[in-house]
Amino acid sequence: MILILFFAVLLLSYSNGANDNFKGVATLWSSKILSYKQAITLTTIATVLGSVVAFFFATTLLNNFSGKGLVPNDIVKSSSFVLAVALGAGITVLLATIFGFPVSTTHALVGGLIGAGIIAVGKNLNISMLGKTFFLPLIISPVISAIFSIFLYKILKGLKTNNHRFINVLHIFSAAAVCFSRGLNDTPKIVSLLLVVNYFKLPVNFFIIAFVMAVGGILNSKKVAETLSHKLASLTPVQGLGANVVTGLLVITSSYFGLPVSTTHVGVGSIYGVGIVSGNANNRELIKILLSWILTLPVAIFSSMLIYFIIIKI
Repeated sequence: MILILFFAVLLLSYSNGANDNFKGVATLWSSKILSYKQAITLTTIATVLGSVVAFFFATTLLNNFSGKGLVPNDIVKSSSFVLAVALGAGITVLLATIFGFPVSTTHALVGGLIGAGIIAVGKNLNISMLGKTFFLPLIISPVISAIFSIFLYKILKGLKTNNHRFINVLHIFSAAAVCFSRGLNDTPKIVSLLLVVNYFKLPVNFFIIAFVMAVGGILNSKKVAETLSHKLASLTPVQGLGANVVTGLLVITSSYFGLPVSTTHVGVGSIYGVGIVSGNANNRELIKILLSWILTLPVAIFSSMLIYFIIIKI
């Protein structure tokens, strides 16, 4: 069971990297500053660095996504419970990746916790914790990022008369910051599932998750990359810079305060916000993305419920 759980967490890590890794550099590929290969190289390096640094700064997220407070501690420490959460979330994110939808691993993990928690404790699931700790940041963050990106873009519009090379350098650094912040925010959420295993010491767990996330991004990011870079909105370097600055600042700040926001929600909100102002936003594509977000939670809940039910009946 422990070995199966370990590989389930690796599946979730791979799915996370495949769906999330390119999101920070989507604006670089969209605005033709970097090629796809250059962009995936940048995001891989920056995300791995964020994942490693997360070990020192993200203890609150580790505790939140371990399930403590949501269900009794004896269930949290059960490998069966964690296995159901990991598989439910991993399958959900992998399915979305196959169809090219940029969904939230955070959202999928919350669904996994809820589904397994319902089977484990039924009505004793701590619903109040879900609203305060998980749902509120996930719902509000894309709206805030869209508003902030609109205001920041209006400020940055004056940069269009400056040196284009300087703007491109700023854009690349802002994208690297987004990728770094994603590694910082997402890695502890996945590592928390390994706490019950005690397979390796904590620093080693962070390195393992970082490596598998990187592999997932390198091998399976193309469809999600196409959606964010070319379908949601076509951005100029200045527009992409504004979207990335907002995304990076919000995700890094959220990581510091232990708020489980989604880099996906924040990033999509930022890109769409700039797209609204510039007139390049694709409303039809946004609707598809929003529908995939809505489906993420019930799919993860149902998957983890079914998996946990099968496990405890075996």
